[in-house]
Amino acid sequence: MARTPILALHLLVALCILSSARTSSSASSDVDGFIGCLSSAIPPSLIHTPATNSYSSLLMASVRNLRYVLPGTTRALLIIAVTEPAHVQATVVCGRRHSVRIRTRSGGHDYEGLSYASVDPDQHFAVLDLGELRAISIDASRSEAWVGSGATLGELYYAAAAANQTFGFPAGNCPTVGVGGHLSGGGFGALSRKYGLSADNVIDAVVVDAEGRLLNRSTMGKDLFWAIRGGGGESFGVVLSWKVRLVAVPETVTVFSIRRLRNESAVDLITKWQAIAPALPRDLYLRVLVQNQQANFVALFLGRCGGLVDTMRGHFPDLGMTERDCQEMSWVKSTVFFFYNTADRPAEVLLDRRNANYYLKVKSDHVAEPIPRQALESIWSKWLEQPEAALIMLDPYGGRMGSIPASATPFPHRHYLYQFQFFSFWFENGTAALERRLSWVRGVYEDLTPFVSKNPRAVYVNYRDLDLGTNELEGNVTSYAKARVWGEKYFKGNFKRLAAVKRMVDPDDFFRNEQSIPPLPAAKG
Repeated sequence: MARTPILALHLLVALCILSSARTSSSASSDVDGFIGCLSSAIPPSLIHTPATNSYSSLLMASVRNLRYVLPGTTRALLIIAVTEPAHVQATVVCGRRHSVRIRTRSGGHDYEGLSYASVDPDQHFAVLDLGELRAISIDASRSEAWVGSGATLGELYYAAAAANQTFGFPAGNCPTVGVGGHLSGGGFGALSRKYGLSADNVIDAVVVDAEGRLLNRSTMGKDLFWAIRGGGGESFGVVLSWKVRLVAVPETVTVFSIRRLRNESAVDLITKWQAIAPALPRDLYLRVLVQNQQANFVALFLGRCGGLVDTMRGHFPDLGMTERDCQEMSWVKSTVFFFYNTADRPAEVLLDRRNANYYLKVKSDHVAEPIPRQALESIWSKWLEQPEAALIMLDPYGGRMGSIPASATPFPHRHYLYQFQFFSFWFENGTAALERRLSWVRGVYEDLTPFVSKNPRAVYVNYRDLDLGTNELEGNVTSYAKARVWGEKYFKGNFKRLAAVKRMVDPDDFFRNEQSIPPLPAAKG
């Protein structure tokens, strides 16, 4: 992984390019000039335009939401499949010179496709694809790892366990998610109640800023280092790699999956779960998945079956969990279980970067006080019996992540009981199917208004939602006042600090999309 001499070398390269290439952004983009500029620093085989045979296959390689490859969606002018830091530096410098903005894609899981597409026909941008920047280097003696932004969570989990079966990392349950985007948004998962968010375990990073400079923690400064650990991608620069703290997991962990139908007290159990799950011992993570008229209680326990049975009997006896429900396995196999709902597959499936493509719309929220049983029953009757009903995920907070101040990182939602996610996916193309699904997910979100977060609604930025609002320009920079409409839902009081960091590191607003952080306007004196 890059160390100081390499950082210095790449910085010199960037400064040499900047001395001849740096100009201010203009309203119109010079695509031919941009390609020519890139070609002087990047092998042509890594530059893919719509005219090349490789463009569509590369674009689709990590597209997760088919809504954003439909006709009418604005696609990238070109895709740069970078293989080294100097390529990223050159792309940023050439983009600024020729007024072509950059969108960065690591895993392609952005729910609203902002890493590779736009709903604005006036947008002109290139995609910086980090898929080849996925090297992982484990320092077992220090329980640390450097991981490229293009790596997936599954690749990180597999590499950590290969180095030592007692190494884990607190991050999401989907192994095909890219490390770059996940850590940029904070990163929540099954180990967060024990060890905090992914971002809480980042100890260094390598970033290309809006000037094309290669920076690490010591050279970027504390404000930028704070912002990139939860402020969302696409706003402050391009994070190439992350140094993370690996966490201790036992050689054997225990999982279970217990399904309860509605006529088997599913609603009663969810009602009780709301207060129980966030207060459980930190070694136990118990989520609920509601789908197909049933609730699935899924658990990870950092210990053996006997300890889990005792804990459940003491805290949640109504679920009726017994030793027969236990499955003991290694921690890395538990990550397979959480995604595939079975541990029968080998750990090597974590290395498979492919993912099913479907049409998708997601909305999310947070809950501060348990929702009354009557309200949950009403929601179930009105919405969950419809054919368009989505997968609903309820994830408990509390534990270590809840003990950290809301301002420690940009992720501000630490002190809620739990998080809702309404995950609507479908395979049928066409306007009618789209409208039915959007109507369902937006309708249930609206009906929950009295029972969830307020002033503002609290949304996890990694569950990006353009319904919350999109950016507008004032002059040639994003309006801070208008961005607050969506920004304070993701970041609450941290939004203003993020905007202040943006003004320091990217005042010209080069890194911009529909929900990028705007520069904070200068105080009127």
